[in-house]
Amino acid sequence: MSKKIIVSDQAPAPIGPYSQAVKAGNTLFVSGQIPFDQVTGEMINENITEETHQVMKNIEAILSEAGMGFANVVKCSIFIKDMNQFATINEAYGQYFKTDPPARETVEVARLPKDVNVEISCIAVDL
Repeated sequence: MSKKIIVSDQAPAPIGPYSQAVKAGNTLFVSGQIPFDQVTGEMINENITEETHQVMKNIEAILSEAGMGFANVVKCSIFIKDMNQFATINEAYGQYFKTDPPARETVEVARLPKDVNVEISCIAVDL
């Protein structure tokens, strides 16, 4: 099985010893993305809706670099600092999966990198 590191200049560079994504065979493993806007160099953290949209834009850039899109996503993991924001995050996240949404879990955590409020990772398959 082949293994390829996926790097998009439209998504944040890793802040540690990991890759934005790794494609193994026809499966893409996208590392957790936070709401950093690569274009402006700013962390988007004014409200949870905008944070979630920025995270999804970062995921979209990585998927695109791998020749995929949200239709290829089969699993997402969402990590949030405050479960009370679940409905708002869910509303923004849902805009990217109009039909046949992927499997998913959402977990409240004590702290996330750079003190953001949401981080999302995913697995996609090149069908």
